[in-house]
Amino acid sequence: MTSTTPQDSRVANALSAESSSIRLQAALAVGSGADAGCTELLVERCAIEPDFFVRDMLSWALTRLPSEIVLPRLHRELCSGCNQARSQALHTLSKIGDKSAWPWITREMLDDPDDGVARTAWSAAVALVPDGEKAFLAEDLVRQLGRGDRGVQRSLSRALINLGDMIEPILERAAQSLDPRVAAHARATELLRQDPERGFEEAISEARLMLTPGEPSAEESDTSVARAESVGVDSVGVQEAMEC
Repeated sequence: MTSTTPQDSRVANALSAESSSIRLQAALAVGSGADAGCTELLVERCAIEPDFFVRDMLSWALTRLPSEIVLPRLHRELCSGCNQARSQALHTLSKIGDKSAWPWITREMLDDPDDGVARTAWSAAVALVPDGEKAFLAEDLVRQLGRGDRGVQRSLSRALINLGDMIEPILERAAQSLDPRVAAHARATELLRQDPERGFEEAISEARLMLTPGEPSAEESDTSVARAESVGVDSVGVQEAMEC
């Protein structure tokens, strides 16, 4: 970690201590002192800190520092080759909430192949998007419906719902998709929008039941494809036939 003064050295040593509680206290102390000279140390540590709670405290500490110093440094971090560095920079930007950073959230970030980066990009985008850009963001996010495991899908649903009621017609259109995963995820998201107290698992189960008669659920589709493959049938052809 960057270190140029005795004070920097002490902070760097504390932030890299073996004990996560010491690292947590160090991040808290830096944030409480709002020492802009520690910006680089905090950002660098975000990229490698293994503990979630310490990472969150590092982000909090950065929100306490002057935005004119922190924002340019986070902007550079978005180009990092390290997934955690990009993800944590996006998370910190969402916490700072400065909408001048909105243009930094690119479609490539929303589509990032790493689920952790993509999920954080969705959250940051919703936090920073200007009102006039919400419809465009919604269309970008809807393209991700059906992606990943339950945690990823839950994050996307939350992001879409946080865009407000304008998402309803977009979800309605997505619910007509021939892809059963997309259709179920869109319908589950709409159920959650209508009833925020509903659990995601309950919503996705109900959404599958809403599929038209004869239309397979995602699991049924996968199972049928696997069976077809086991007997030498072209799995692509089976998948396309089942989605018609």
